[in-house]
Amino acid sequence: MTKLELISRTKQLSIRVIRLVESLPKNKTSDILGRQLLRSATSVGANYRAACRAKSTADFINKLAIVEEEADESIYWIELLVESGHIKANLVTKLLSEFDEIVSIVVSAIKTSKSKRNLKSQVPIPKSI
Repeated sequence: MTKLELISRTKQLSIRVIRLVESLPKNKTSDILGRQLLRSATSVGANYRAACRAKSTADFINKLAIVEEEADESIYWIELLVESGHIKANLVTKLLSEFDEIVSIVVSAIKTSKSKRNLKSQVPIPKSI
C-alpha cells in the first residue's frame, strides 16, 4: 500500500465515523462516546499525514505510534457503543475491521522502520588482511 493510498484510506475512515456519530441516538451517553470516537478516529488520518512529513526515522516511528494508539482507541469507543446498546454490532462490523487493518498496517510499518533504523546504525567491521 502506498503512502497516498493510506492517506486516502484513513480520510475515508474518518468520513465513515463522522456519519456514524451523526446517526447515533440523541442522548447524553451517545454524545459523550460519539465525541470521543470522533476525536480519536479523525486523529488517525491527521497523524498519519503528520507521519508522512516526519523529520527523521525516529519522528516517523513516534508519529506512527500515535496513529496506532488512536486507531486502537477508536475500536474501544465503538465497542463501548455496541456493548452499551447505543448501536447494533452488525452496523459497525466493517468499520471495526477497517480499524483493525489500519492497526496491523501501522504496527508492521513501525517494525519495518525500526529494523531499517537498526541496520543503518550498525557500523561495518572491516575485514582483517
